[in-house]
Amino acid sequence: MDDNRENAFELYSNLADWFYLVTAPEDYREEAEFYRKTILENCIKPPHSLLELGSGGGNNASHLKKSFSMTLVDLAKAMLMVSRGLNPECEHIEGDMRNIRLGRQFGSVFIHDAISHINVLDDLMDTVETAYIHCRPGGVALFCPDHIRETFRPTTDHGGHDGERRGLRYLEWTWDPDPEDTCYTVDMAYLLKEGDRVSCHKDRFIMGLFSEEQWLSVIREAGFIPQVIEHTWSGFDETLGSRMFLGKRTVD
Repeated sequence: MDDNRENAFELYSNLADWFYLVTAPEDYREEAEFYRKTILENCIKPPHSLLELGSGGGNNASHLKKSFSMTLVDLAKAMLMVSRGLNPECEHIEGDMRNIRLGRQFGSVFIHDAISHINVLDDLMDTVETAYIHCRPGGVALFCPDHIRETFRPTTDHGGHDGERRGLRYLEWTWDPDPEDTCYTVDMAYLLKEGDRVSCHKDRFIMGLFSEEQWLSVIREAGFIPQVIEHTWSGFDETLGSRMFLGKRTVD
């Protein structure tokens, strides 16, 4: 994983103020409700606090904050600034999910698709350890990779939104140049429209692709009791067979 993510990707730096035209908070309502229920149903006691690692623009937090006191951690300063505008009542902290240590614990820990930026097994182990250290006994950590090795297949996608004075459209191409490693590639092209002017930008993300057994093993080695969570919601492509992973921290 690139340590300098803020400068490596246009979407998380130069294009941060366009972020909600790529992916809007309202697009996450149903998905976030699934995460909320999953967390609440698996904790021994209802958690009042939630630590989100790799919180990005805060789309999930905009819904989850109704149920939890949230602390949001991200490596990219520009994304934290965007999220503060959407979620001013949440605590925002700049940090790396692999090694940040806040010196306190939370009722639950959540890592959405930011976990997919972890593409080395040792980094995945460090990230899950971070979640364990910050999770109170009786709480859970929820990990939501975009893909796992067993069900991965190449895809293309497109989308975007219009704002009051500008609009954005994107094309996303997901593919795997080497089925033997722990990575896949996502190439993104963005068309940005302001008035009559249209500009083009691009990003390449090298994402992590681990097997279900690797996920379960890493979660177990961190100290959690691992569990596979099957998920689906409106518009979800069930042929991808995506899974989430839950880590339950036992009461000491």
